[in-house]
Amino acid sequence: MGVHHRIYRWLQANTGKVDLILMLLALVAFVLPYLAMSHPAAFALSALLVVPLAWRRTYAWQSGLAMAAAALLNVAFIGEPLPAQVFVLVTVYSLAAYGPRWASLGGLVLALLGGAMYVVRYGITEPFTGGTAPFYLLFLVAVDALVLACWMFGDLVRNRRLTVQALEDRARRLEVERQQERDLAAADERSHIAREMHDIVAHSLSVIITQADGARYASAQDPAIATGTLATIAETGRTSLQDMRRLLGVLRGDEIASTRPLPTLADVETLVDTVRRSGLDVQLEHFGQPRRLMPAGAELTAYRVVQEGLTNVLKHAGPEASAQVRLEWTVRGLELQINDDGRGAGADPATAGSQQGLTGMAERLALYDGTVEASPRTGGGFAVRAFIPYTEA
Repeated sequence: MGVHHRIYRWLQANTGKVDLILMLLALVAFVLPYLAMSHPAAFALSALLVVPLAWRRTYAWQSGLAMAAAALLNVAFIGEPLPAQVFVLVTVYSLAAYGPRWASLGGLVLALLGGAMYVVRYGITEPFTGGTAPFYLLFLVAVDALVLACWMFGDLVRNRRLTVQALEDRARRLEVERQQERDLAAADERSHIAREMHDIVAHSLSVIITQADGARYASAQDPAIATGTLATIAETGRTSLQDMRRLLGVLRGDEIASTRPLPTLADVETLVDTVRRSGLDVQLEHFGQPRRLMPAGAELTAYRVVQEGLTNVLKHAGPEASAQVRLEWTVRGLELQINDDGRGAGADPATAGSQQGLTGMAERLALYDGTVEASPRTGGGFAVRAFIPYTEA
């Protein structure tokens, strides 16, 4: 970074110090000489014209008002112009650049009128005595043109500063919006991961626990049952491990893992067979034909609904329960029902869950404008009813 860049950055970062230094230099150059010349009136008025420069940016209109009062006193009581009056132009610039709009325009009008008073008050004195009317008019035009030029430069600085502030505010808002979008995306992804983890882990562990409990009691009567049960447990564990690896592959960005096929409605029969091998009597029924193909995500949602429904039956229905899975294609979409004749999800407080499964169902179905209802059945058992409409092209 060049020296001039460092100087510019320091000046921008220390405006108060810069104005104070400017004021002190002006005191030395324009005020102290009158003290040496024993001219107290000129010294006092010059000081009044110089001191407000220290606050020309922080208190722009107050500084401008003090400067205007000092300039008026100069014209009224001093028979000759003071060199410090040149800082009136600095004040006009500062009002236009840093003051409120009303102070900027008011300062311009007062400065233009002050220029006319300056010409009238000092134009008839030496060295301008005897000048003609066109000369005084040209003198007035020159003074007011200088005032107007200073105001215009200040107004340009003001507009540039406001433009930069607007751009900075817009950049901050965009950054906040981007952060909010990232937070929402992260929350959505966490919910998606939580649903997947629950669907995979809860179902697999329910099947494994059911198989293990059944094998523990049945093997006492027939040890051969343990062999088949362990095979079912191993198969369920392997399937769950594959699903977990696929999910972790998606999280890692593994393209091979993320492109493996997801479960669809065609895999519901395999799911039901796995649950049957765990000892639950399950009937699967299909009705109707699809009017159109459903998106892969909608089919995955339907599969997860069936999976969660059967998992709840395994966890809560109790022994010797049976279940029925019904998939019916209608003109509006796919209707799913998972019914059981067990004791119901809320019958045993020890097995009452945190409703994560039902919440996950509702969230999945909402993505495809679907609905879900879960309630105890009349006469015993529990029913889960879900609906997924066709996606209109």
